[in-house]
Amino acid sequence: MRGFRGGPAHDPRTSNLQQSLGAIDIAAMAPIGAPHSRISGNGSTPTLSPDHSMSVSNPASSRPSQMSPVSSQSSSAYYPQYTPSSASPSSTRPQFHDLPSPRGPVVVIPGMSAGHSTAAGIHAQKRAYRQRRKDPSCDACRERKVKCDATETTSCSECSSRSVPCQFTKETNRRMSSIKQVQDLEKQLALARQQLHHLRPLVRDGDSMEIDAEATSQPAIRLPEVDAHPRRRQRPASRDFARVRANLRQFGSGIFSPPSPHGQPDDSSPFSPPLFELPPKLLADRILEQYHSSIHAFLPILHWPTFYETYESVYRARTLDRVPSIWASVFFAVLACGVLNTVDTRAERAREGKRFIEHSLRLADLWNNDHPLDQARSALLTSLFLYEVNLKSVAWTWLAPCIRIAQNSGLHSDTGTWSVFEAEMRNRVWWGIYAWERLLSLEIGRPLQIDDSKCDASLPRPVDDQFISEAGISVPLDQPRSQDLFSTSINVVRLIGPLIKALKTPVIAEPTLATFDANFSSCMAAFPEDFQIGSTGYLHPQALASICHLQSARLMIHRHNLSTQSPQRVRSAAIDRCVEAARDTAHYLARSLQDDGPRSTTRGRTTNRGPTALARVASAMLCTHLWRCTLFLSFRRCYTDAEICVRACTAIGDHREVNVACGRNLAFFLNTLIEKSQVGEGGGLEHDEEMIAYVSGDIQGSSDQSWVWQGSEVGTAYDEFEASGRGEAAAYSGQLYSPGPAIDEMHERSSGWEQIQGLLDTLQHEQQRPRPVSAHAPAPMAQPTPAPQPVSPPAPQPQPAASGSSRISIANII
Repeated sequence: MRGFRGGPAHDPRTSNLQQSLGAIDIAAMAPIGAPHSRISGNGSTPTLSPDHSMSVSNPASSRPSQMSPVSSQSSSAYYPQYTPSSASPSSTRPQFHDLPSPRGPVVVIPGMSAGHSTAAGIHAQKRAYRQRRKDPSCDACRERKVKCDATETTSCSECSSRSVPCQFTKETNRRMSSIKQVQDLEKQLALARQQLHHLRPLVRDGDSMEIDAEATSQPAIRLPEVDAHPRRRQRPASRDFARVRANLRQFGSGIFSPPSPHGQPDDSSPFSPPLFELPPKLLADRILEQYHSSIHAFLPILHWPTFYETYESVYRARTLDRVPSIWASVFFAVLACGVLNTVDTRAERAREGKRFIEHSLRLADLWNNDHPLDQARSALLTSLFLYEVNLKSVAWTWLAPCIRIAQNSGLHSDTGTWSVFEAEMRNRVWWGIYAWERLLSLEIGRPLQIDDSKCDASLPRPVDDQFISEAGISVPLDQPRSQDLFSTSINVVRLIGPLIKALKTPVIAEPTLATFDANFSSCMAAFPEDFQIGSTGYLHPQALASICHLQSARLMIHRHNLSTQSPQRVRSAAIDRCVEAARDTAHYLARSLQDDGPRSTTRGRTTNRGPTALARVASAMLCTHLWRCTLFLSFRRCYTDAEICVRACTAIGDHREVNVACGRNLAFFLNTLIEKSQVGEGGGLEHDEEMIAYVSGDIQGSSDQSWVWQGSEVGTAYDEFEASGRGEAAAYSGQLYSPGPAIDEMHERSSGWEQIQGLLDTLQHEQQRPRPVSAHAPAPMAQPTPAPQPVSPPAPQPQPAASGSSRISIANII
């Protein structure tokens, strides 16, 4: 409300907001808004003197100023207060002290008595109240010079009757701008209170406030909805440009080519593919069956009826001369991926797989400027094979040309006029490449190569291959809905892009984690009924691929907060969430390990169940996920669930190269846990930086998320440092765990994993016996204590006699 003589108005609401914002200021954490000592208006500079008198100097004025007696005995004389009932509606509009006074400067006559000054002040207040004008009118009412009855929330009746906007844009109409300013201040105050709510726990815990403040300032993440198609990009309307297109094709040749799919096939490449001998028919049948039951169930980039029909015609002709070389390239790539899921020995699988993939690469025309759909398939299967044989960097390298081929062919965009069959297969190939790129980027910690904003290809339809043909898609009405694992997996992998962006922040805020958890639950709800966590019946291992991709994403986003930049409270919560994901995984594994004997499928083929079926369809990503789960379950002493994961790894055995390496790491980790438990340090593992680094696993292989390599030698400096005998390995040579050379032979079926089962039994025994109370947390990693002698686990149960190459002694494994 206005002060005396038309002076600056003061709104208690605005002042309270300003003082509240100052009190909750996060950076300074100190209140602002000290009492005003200077007020400026119209070039005048009023100044408060120590005796509460006020003098004003206005050198710009050449005429004497009018003077009116006022009282200045307290600050309330500047801002006289009115009760809401005595003030008009316009008295609540906020004004600020830096606004110029419309009536000029106000001065105090020296020597005026206090009583006279008080009476004059009351008189000035009443006159200021009487002279105040009504609320400003809107633009339309001001032009028509009619009465305006607009309020803060509704338009005036004049504008409503004329159906014109009720606007306040004149210079003199400061009401709406002031209201907006108050609303902005209220929003800032609400945001400050929210930040203060996140900061209070840290103040109580005594942790760093800077990290959580940075985390709470993370922008909200928008995740795609389940089964929602990508947003279509707007394209120009089609017109009759037939003549233009013909001229551009002719006279633009050599300069540019029409975008896919409007270009013409390029047959100018002089490619003479070599002729390779076909593998035996029985061997090829067995490999194709393994490929169809494992990889094709998750990645249906081939139309299996068409592919199998061409395959039969090739073997009837006993030559590859009658099929395109790129089809032969895809054929050998399928054999390379399928042979990895056979029951042959590891050496035979690796040798045959590499021979097949070499044939596939030599049959692909890399100099062809036109890329058919099969070339994208061949490149994708090559990257998949390389990852399964544990050549992760090479697999990442081959993924790049696969994506470029697909984008050059226009698979990422819904353009062109395609038949139903062609459009469906293009969408399947693109989303197969998209899913593999997202999974591989998350697994090995590499940047994304596909931009979601550039992709608007339609999602593939949840229809089996047998109902798709050149004539279209036809599904019988009485046909039950198939368990489409591909579509459910796409819902999961579409969350990986925002997830990887969230992993770039030092600490992921709790609201962001809650958003991802809610979307993970939505994705899980889209799975069939027998895939849900509450089901207890048998679950075929084929389903583990899609389910474990979701559980792995859950574990990885929460595992990120284990870094040294996270407060201890955040670390403990991250471990809890990771253990939850690991226990859910163990539940699904227990269902898949149920061995009820063989069963016959509808196609007349006999398939195995239980551990044998798991070994045939297990992927390298499943092995690494089981390893991560076992680390967290053992860390939190959930030994029953950890044993289930070890049983699954035992069933997989040497079918995957990475499973052998995971067993070697688990042997070291469990042995370290036994050492900690024996010296009484098993109860404070969450405060042990060394064990936190071990349980974080392959997060230390990411350049963006790792923290143990800070300060380590790099490049040639590392080689010179190690060669001089002063390296890290030499400094801790007597204190590092040495499993012995025979541990690399863990692939000799299950004996190595049986020893890991023995280590888990030892940990359970250590947990049950009384332990000495540790004085405090373990010693710093800079000065580690000498490791005690390795603990021999309980002897395993007697096993049937085996050859010397297939049995490993306890001394060799530990």
